[in-house]
Amino acid sequence: MGFSQRILAVICLVWFAFAGVRTEDAYKYFTWTVTYGTIYPMGVPQQGILINGQFPGPQLNVVTNDNVLINVFNYLNEPFLLSWNGIQQRRNSWQDGVLGTNCPIHPRSNFTYKFQVKDQIGTYFYFPSTALHKAAGGFGGLAIASRSVISIPYPTPSGEYTALIGDWYKINHAVLRRWLDSGKALGMPNGVHINGRGNGLSTFKVDPGKTYRLRISNVGLSTSLNFRIQGHKMKLVEVEGSHTIQNVYDSLDLHVGQSCSVLITANQVPKDYYIVASTRFTTRVLNGVALLRYSNSRQPASGPLPPGPTIQIDWSINQAKSIRWNLTANAARPNPQGSYHYGLIKPARTIILANSAPIINRKQRYAVNGVSFLPPDTPLKLADYFNIQGVYNLGTLPDYPKGGGAYLQTAVMSGQFRSFIEIVFQNYENTIQSMHVDGYSFFVAGMEGGQWSPASRKSYNLFDAVSRSTTQVYPNSWTAILLMLDNAGMWNIRSEIWSRQYLGQQFYMKVAGAEMLDEYSAPRNALMCGRARGHHAHP
Repeated sequence: MGFSQRILAVICLVWFAFAGVRTEDAYKYFTWTVTYGTIYPMGVPQQGILINGQFPGPQLNVVTNDNVLINVFNYLNEPFLLSWNGIQQRRNSWQDGVLGTNCPIHPRSNFTYKFQVKDQIGTYFYFPSTALHKAAGGFGGLAIASRSVISIPYPTPSGEYTALIGDWYKINHAVLRRWLDSGKALGMPNGVHINGRGNGLSTFKVDPGKTYRLRISNVGLSTSLNFRIQGHKMKLVEVEGSHTIQNVYDSLDLHVGQSCSVLITANQVPKDYYIVASTRFTTRVLNGVALLRYSNSRQPASGPLPPGPTIQIDWSINQAKSIRWNLTANAARPNPQGSYHYGLIKPARTIILANSAPIINRKQRYAVNGVSFLPPDTPLKLADYFNIQGVYNLGTLPDYPKGGGAYLQTAVMSGQFRSFIEIVFQNYENTIQSMHVDGYSFFVAGMEGGQWSPASRKSYNLFDAVSRSTTQVYPNSWTAILLMLDNAGMWNIRSEIWSRQYLGQQFYMKVAGAEMLDEYSAPRNALMCGRARGHHAHP
C-alpha cells in the first residue's frame, strides 16, 4: 500500500470513528432551595416564597433540546410543586408539575425534575402550581434560546432582559386560600408589580443606539395587563415559542399566563423613561412602574405615565388578530414554521368547552361544561401506572355543554393520539377568561363575540394563525383553537385565572399512546402519595 493510500485509509477510519459517535444534547444542572422570606412587592413587608433567596426566582436560561435537571429542596412548612408554563414535556407528562401528574414535595425533602426542552424555543415561565403559592412568589422566567445552527429572523440583540409582570395581593397566600375555600372571592388586587416591585424600583439599563430583547410574561393571578414603554416602540418577534410577523406596537396586552418577546431600540434622548404595566378591563386602573435607564442618563423620568387602553375590548381583539405566524422563519428546527399547513387538515373532533361560575354545596365554584374539577388524592398518572381504580372518571366530561346543574368530579377527557382536533372555548360570562393547554402548542384560529356555531369557521385564519399555549377568551365571546394531539400523556387544561383554576375550572385530557414507545415510563425518583403510597416506579 502506497503512502497516499495509507493516508486515505487513516482518514476513512477517523471519519467512520467520528460518524459512529452520537452527539448527545447538553445537560444543565440546577439546585434550588425553596424558603419563606420577607418581600416588598407593594412597598410593605409580607411573607413571600423565595427560590435560592430570590424573588422572583432565578432566571432559567437553556437552549433547544437541552436536558434540564433541577433538584428542588422544599423548606416551606407545606408541600410544594413547580410547573413549567408552556414547556411541552414531550412524551414526559411525568415532569409537568401539576397535581394530576406529580405528588408535591413534602417539607424538608427534595425532588429532581428531569426534562428536555425538545424542539422548543421562546419565552416562558415557571410557577408554583398548588396551594395558591403563586400568590406568594416562587415564579421566575424561563427562556429557551435557539441552537447556534438555527438562524433567527432578526439581528442578534445587544442584550436581553426578562420582565415578569402581574397583579398582586398584600394579603398572605394562606389567608387568600382560606377565603376561596370558604366561598369568598379574592376581590380586586392591591397593585401590579414588575419583577417583584411595583413602585419604579426595577430598572432596565440600555446603551444609546443599541437594540435589546425584552421577554415579558404575565405571571399574575387574575388580571390582564397592558405593557408599554414611554417614548419607545416595541417590535413583537416571538409569542410562546412562535416567531411572529414583526409588527410594531405602542403597547401590548398580555393576559394571565401569556408570554412574548419584543425588541426595543434605545433611540431616544438619553434619560430615564417609565415602563408601565396597567390593569385591563377593571373598574379601577392599577399601575406597576419600572424604569428604562440609558447608560449615560443624567435626567430622571418625567411627565405623566404613558397612557394605555383600559376597558376597550375591541382594541384588544383587533390587536390579538394582528399577531400572526412568521411563515418563513425557522423555529427550533431548520424547516420554516410555515411548512406545517395546519389549515389543510380537517379536524376529526370538535370540543366545545364552556366556563361557568356555579354555586355547589352553597359555595362558589367554577366549572367546564358543568363539571367542577375535584383534585384527586393520587396523581392521575400514578393511578394509571399502578392500575389503581377509582381515582378519576375517564370520559365523563362531555364534549359540549349540556345544561343542567353543575357538580364536582375528578373528570378526565379522552383524546385520541395523533388526532387533529378543534377546541372552542365558549365564554358566556361578563369577565375575560385565559385558558391554557399543557403539553401542546395550538393555533388560535379565531375569536369573535357571541356564541360559536359551525358557520363561525368562515372567520378562521387557516393560513398564519399564531401558535401558542395560552389564549384569552373575551367576555360573552368564543375562541377557537386547532391542535394535533401528538404528545402522549396526561395533560392539564385549565383557567390561568388562578382562583377559577383553584375552584374547579380545569380538567385533564388523557392522550394514550403505545407504552414505552410514545411515552416515557415513570421516573425512578417519582414521589408517591395518596393511594400510590408504598408503590415503586421500578422493581
